[in-house]
Amino acid sequence: MASISISIFLTLVFTLITLAHSDSSPPSLTSTEQHSVYTILASINPRIDWHSLYPDDADLCDSGPHGLVCDLFTDPKTNRPSLHVTELALGFVSDSSPNPPCSPNASLSATFLAPLKYLKKLFLYRCFTHTPVWLPNVTNMLSPRLEELVLIENSALFGSFGSFGGFKRLRKLVLIGSGVSGGIGDWVGELVEMEQMRISRNRLDGVVSGEIGQLRRLRVLDLSFNFFDGTVPESIGGLSKLLKLDLGSNRFVGRIPESFVGLTNLMFMDLSHNRFSANCGIPLFLAEMQSLKEVYLSGNPLGGQIPEIWENLGGILGIGFSGMGLAGNIPGSMGVFLRNLSYLSLENNRLEGGVPEEFGMLSELNELNLESNLLSGRLPFSASLWAKIGGKLKVSKNNELCVDEGTVVMSSTGSNKFRRRSLGDLKVCSNKSDDEISPSPVVLSSCSTSVLQECSLWRDYQLTKVGE
Repeated sequence: MASISISIFLTLVFTLITLAHSDSSPPSLTSTEQHSVYTILASINPRIDWHSLYPDDADLCDSGPHGLVCDLFTDPKTNRPSLHVTELALGFVSDSSPNPPCSPNASLSATFLAPLKYLKKLFLYRCFTHTPVWLPNVTNMLSPRLEELVLIENSALFGSFGSFGGFKRLRKLVLIGSGVSGGIGDWVGELVEMEQMRISRNRLDGVVSGEIGQLRRLRVLDLSFNFFDGTVPESIGGLSKLLKLDLGSNRFVGRIPESFVGLTNLMFMDLSHNRFSANCGIPLFLAEMQSLKEVYLSGNPLGGQIPEIWENLGGILGIGFSGMGLAGNIPGSMGVFLRNLSYLSLENNRLEGGVPEEFGMLSELNELNLESNLLSGRLPFSASLWAKIGGKLKVSKNNELCVDEGTVVMSSTGSNKFRRRSLGDLKVCSNKSDDEISPSPVVLSSCSTSVLQECSLWRDYQLTKVGE
């Protein structure tokens, strides 16, 4: 038995020694990928001696530039660990993100990227700004493992948007500030893993395919500042996880899809500066989109009146309804229910009547633009609001509006500069005797019937404060 135990012990020792001497070196980047990285660096900035900065005998995964990330994989054939480039970020962003800087004559070829077969993320920031580079030359030979493609402020990047349908794992597609043209075809429906699509400030045009509704994981859709036309696909209304929808500054026509009511998690919606149908009015389904924080419809000739839809939209922070052909009175309910409102733009419409007294309740307001309407009567704002907002309270070009002299003097703190800026071309309201002046700058005696209960509560609170 003793001889057997010794034999087993010696066998184990021999095995351990053999393993220790077989290949004890840590895994390193393959020479093919290392050469590819050097070639890419030289193409985006030939002014830098990259081989001197990062010597050939060093492993770029250990001592390479910022923005180069490698991950460990197991080779399925040898069952041994291996290193591969998975992330590449090019273009200096800031001191906290000092990616390799691109020169004005930067270029890039798909053949340089082809050896990076494990690449998951590619980021290019202000790399192609002078010498024209064609988008297909960048994307044609990218790894099908690609999960994120981010191309920002590359004004000399041209070519057709083409098809990204081959990238089944793509979760994030960002193309901002380029000269790329083309459209979004049926291939978009193949990107079922997509969570964020931001394609803004390019030259894309045509009709957006309804297949975009297949992207059920999409949280951000930004197609702003392009030349898309036709109607907005109804299928977008089925993207229930969507948090941000920005279709602003395009050429979309027709009606705003009522299917948008299904966007129950949507927080930001910008449809401004398109060509949505005249006389359709502000969509009533907004009343059911209770997650909304910001909504912008400016520059669309929707017409009609501002509807009474605000009761369940108390979370809204920003509203842009300028240049829409709106008429009639401003609902007082906006002042009652939109207590968190910070930004409201209603300029360049045909709104008439007075500014609702309930607007004096908007304590969070930081900017209000009512310019170029047909409004009349006394402005209901307190001295503290004038002082807080200052020049961002814009009410000029409403010939029949007036402001209390005392309110402006109180807010000017002895300076005529603030007073001139606040008054603009407004008239000063006729003076009232001391007995007629309300103890509170917010007067709610003319509350609308639909919000009478809320106004009564606010009035009681004001009188209580005055009596203290």
